[in-house]
Amino acid sequence: MRLTRFTDLALRVLMRLAVAEGDLPTTRDVAATMEVPYTHTAKVVAKLQHLGLVEARRGRGGGLTLTPAGRAASVGGVVRELEGAGDVVDCDGAVACPLRSACILRGALRRAREAFFAALDPLTVNDLVAAPTGPLLLGISGGSTGAGRP
Repeated sequence: MRLTRFTDLALRVLMRLAVAEGDLPTTRDVAATMEVPYTHTAKVVAKLQHLGLVEARRGRGGGLTLTPAGRAASVGGVVRELEGAGDVVDCDGAVACPLRSACILRGALRRAREAFFAALDPLTVNDLVAAPTGPLLLGISGGSTGAGRP
């Protein structure tokens, strides 16, 4: 199973916000820390806001914060939400697979995908930033960041 870049970045944004101290990081700060384009990060932050995991405040003293739901969110649940419920392989693509009607692989891949999510279900965002990850993340993000527009 391979996560999309969007889901990967979303998890890293959640982790970054879970260790935020002092001034709130902005979307631009998070993009710089993660070394990804601002526009991509802004789309991820918007989706995380929509899911109720992140709150963004504009203006002086503004920035991004992880909501209580975001802090306690199951990693498996977040990944499920962002990756969607589609199959691992596209059996119905532009040219449908000729094995589709009798294929055992499609069901096996579906079960493997669910096992992947199930392995992530017990983990919360807070769990992801336990030592040694949290302190390392604080080090690369420069600790507290300046406030500003999200």
